Amino acid sequence: MPALMEPPPYSPIEPVTETLHGVSVTDPYRWLEDQESPRTREWLAAQTRYARAYLDSISGRELIRDRIRQLLDVETYDSLQKVDGRYFFRRRLRGQEQPCICLRDGSDSPDQVLIDPAHRGTGPHTAVRPLRVSPDGRLLLYEIKQGGERTGAFELLDIQKREILPDVLARGYLRGFAFAPDSQAFYYIHEALGAARPDYRAAYRHVLGTSFTQDEEVFFAGEGEKLRLCLIPGKKQMGFLVIRFLENPLTDFYLWPVGNSSSPKPIIRNAEYQFAPLLLMDGRILALTDLGSPNLRIVEVHGGEGMRPEFIDLVPSTDLPIQDWAVSGGRIFVSYVRQFQTEVDIFDCSGLRQGQLPMDKRTTVRLVGGSEDTDELFLEQESFLKPIQVWSYSVKNGETRLWWEPKLPFDQREFSCAQVWFTAKDGISIPMFLVGHRDVLESGSRPVIMTSYGAHGVSMTPQFSVFVAFLMERGCLFALPNIRGGSEFGCEWHRAAQRRHRQVAFDDFLAAAEWLIQTGRTEPGKLAIFGGSNSGLLVGAAMTQRPDLFRAVVCIVPMLDMLRYHLFDNAHVWKEELGTADDSADFEALLAYSPYQRVHDGTAYPATMMISGDSDQNCNPLHARKMTARLQAANVSEQPILLDYSQFRGHSPVLPLKDRIEALTDRMAFLCEQLQLSRSE
Repeated sequence: MPALMEPPPYSPIEPVTETLHGVSVTDPYRWLEDQESPRTREWLAAQTRYARAYLDSISGRELIRDRIRQLLDVETYDSLQKVDGRYFFRRRLRGQEQPCICLRDGSDSPDQVLIDPAHRGTGPHTAVRPLRVSPDGRLLLYEIKQGGERTGAFELLDIQKREILPDVLARGYLRGFAFAPDSQAFYYIHEALGAARPDYRAAYRHVLGTSFTQDEEVFFAGEGEKLRLCLIPGKKQMGFLVIRFLENPLTDFYLWPVGNSSSPKPIIRNAEYQFAPLLLMDGRILALTDLGSPNLRIVEVHGGEGMRPEFIDLVPSTDLPIQDWAVSGGRIFVSYVRQFQTEVDIFDCSGLRQGQLPMDKRTTVRLVGGSEDTDELFLEQESFLKPIQVWSYSVKNGETRLWWEPKLPFDQREFSCAQVWFTAKDGISIPMFLVGHRDVLESGSRPVIMTSYGAHGVSMTPQFSVFVAFLMERGCLFALPNIRGGSEFGCEWHRAAQRRHRQVAFDDFLAAAEWLIQTGRTEPGKLAIFGGSNSGLLVGAAMTQRPDLFRAVVCIVPMLDMLRYHLFDNAHVWKEELGTADDSADFEALLAYSPYQRVHDGTAYPATMMISGDSDQNCNPLHARKMTARLQAANVSEQPILLDYSQFRGHSPVLPLKDRIEALTDRMAFLCEQLQLSRSE
């Protein structure tokens, strides 16, 4: 193992003590919340030097990088949509740092590059993504991101002339966009960074070629930090969705005939239920809602403005939660997860079931592109052993065809998947996927890499991961328990680990680890866990509650100080899922498991790699910075506590190819060293 010649960089302790609901809470590293202060930057530079001294000295690193490059540097397609017989998408060729936005005139025509971010002269961290095409097919709206930022800038391209229009929406959050029917103007809701009134929530009409100072305000929702306004586009009418993040979120929905001089009329007011509308060309309003149906249903909305709205079932609630839905070619497509595999049912627009998409049920299927005025629906399909493929389904003839598949140098025939069940702390039986080489699955104690999610109702279904594929090639067993907090078994599976019950998800994850050890499949010295975002919180909680169970932890863009998470960026919107320390009952639950507060001096912690960066506006990087300092000060094991930090890293997966190769090389080298994984042949 590489020797860390020096102790970790010193992190000054400057305790800040507060009393919350009668409990005294001390934060020793509050000063690291100031991202731009000179000493935070100096601390980050010192942490980077410390991490590099370890990572760069790992033997076999060049072989790891070569294999990671082979797996990552392949041709890719995504963001596919079809408008008037033309296909718009992103494509990245081998060797390119970032994907380009491309156009294909018909299914058999060559690809034409519309936007190449490399030509912008702003460096390899600039990424682009197509969003919307104007009704006349002349204009393309697309997003530009710098690194992994959550915000973006938004430009319009004249497709025929290949010219970028001067009508640019500056960097910020675009909460909705719709072209006017004549394509000479557009409607938008935009929260610009650095705005004079950042909490002013309004929708505007902009005429192409004019100054944004002349834009007409067409709807005003109010002014407040905990207020969100979204635009729901439609051909003849437009919707405005207003969400107020109060003690309990409340939703309003307004409808407005496009270009009409009258005020938008309220359809829904003060709804305490989920309401996600879609406007059809014939004036109908369809919506996904959990009103009276925790597993969700799709309804047609009637009434409003003085009348109580009436919801008419089109796709009633079932024993399975609706995962996603789309309307294309006069059909409603609805996806469910049954026995951990995706099914897509087809309904006509009156709600009559027409059948099911003929897809491989052993895979995960996502609805990625379709619209009411085209008869072609696009889907992504993948499994643990098969990378993402893009498929097309024709509503007209009912045929499914493979639109694109990657040429990845990974032989899936060498691997297999099994499903086992283990018993949770409270006696509930929980399933877990095991994936690896066939001989690894059969018997014996092996290195194991494990992850899960356990929140927001997200079901963990088979998905391909280069991270996992590389480790399985090195002899690792991959374990994925379907812990509570997801919706694999309906809304109650989600609610069982929601808000004040979050500990249930952590207990399930720890029970999975214990089962792997008790059944002889691994041992603590061979067990590593990883996760990002909410999964980063999961592995942070697991390692602080049972550090003895794990050899290594990779914690990616996490939230870890759960007493303060809601005070930064827009994280307060997760109150219903996680609770906040403002509520006394929530506070008690959060304090009990918050990983940052659960770190104890004199504890032997597993080798840990914290990963974050300046551009994360979902899970603020303060969490990774403070947790690194706290773990380094408390740890008494010989295992390293490292921070992998980048100026450009954020929550959006848009880093250039070179950065992704280096980042994944670091993670794989770290885990190979800690788990003593053999070199692949």
